[in-house]
Amino acid sequence: MSLQQYVNKKVLILTADGRTLTGTLLSCDQVTNLVLSQTVERIIRPADDEEASAEVSHGLYLIRGENVAVCGLVDEELDASIDWAKVRGDVVGGIKHV
Repeated sequence: MSLQQYVNKKVLILTADGRTLTGTLLSCDQVTNLVLSQTVERIIRPADDEEASAEVSHGLYLIRGENVAVCGLVDEELDASIDWAKVRGDVVGGIKHV
């Protein structure tokens, strides 16, 4: 499936090492290298962690295709209604096994 239909739309990327990134997809190629603008990394903390979950702005961001595990469209209205600092959850594991 081609990601061309997602260009200029807000997407969420899960990386091979378990990071969660959102941003506007500017470009992609045949090996799934992605260029995102207005990129934000969401760091979701477990329920027993005293530190609040966080969003870290990265701006323009390139993700190598070998590091992309999942790419999906974001429902922007739903996304905007969530206070991400209050979200808690289990850590998403990576897909690389050593």
